[in-house]
Amino acid sequence: MREPLSADMFDELCPSPLNPIRFGDKWAALIIRCLEDGPRRFSELRVPLRRVTPKVLTQSLRSLERGGLVCRTVRAGATPHVEYGLTPLGRSMLAPLAAACAWAEEHWDELLDAHEAYDDAAGRPAHVHVSGPAAGPGVHTSGPAAGGPGG
Repeated sequence: MREPLSADMFDELCPSPLNPIRFGDKWAALIIRCLEDGPRRFSELRVPLRRVTPKVLTQSLRSLERGGLVCRTVRAGATPHVEYGLTPLGRSMLAPLAAACAWAEEHWDELLDAHEAYDDAAGRPAHVHVSGPAAGPGVHTSGPAAGGPGG
């Protein structure tokens, strides 16, 4: 049996607006991470993605399905249900996603400084206030924001 997805799997600031690397829409990288360990029901995905409305989550899942990254499977039985899982093509996104996460964590301070300098020059209040690295496009795997080393 798979472990349930943690409600705090992603930091509340995710997906980070600091990371210039995007995989699909705003939520695609987080959905891919949620499916990394196997298929999940929609209700399971809603736990760590609680800030995503059901409508937007459905749209993101359909987009990933259309792109060949996610498959939707209807399970028959006493209680029929739908599961979403990564296709082989979707699974191949895990390595580039991990690389993007590592890059963003390595350059977190520079990204934060650049955003703050831009907002200061434009006379706008800063949009992002964080104290530690966000590991990539909305994915926290280590560092202060994830409760890992350095925090």
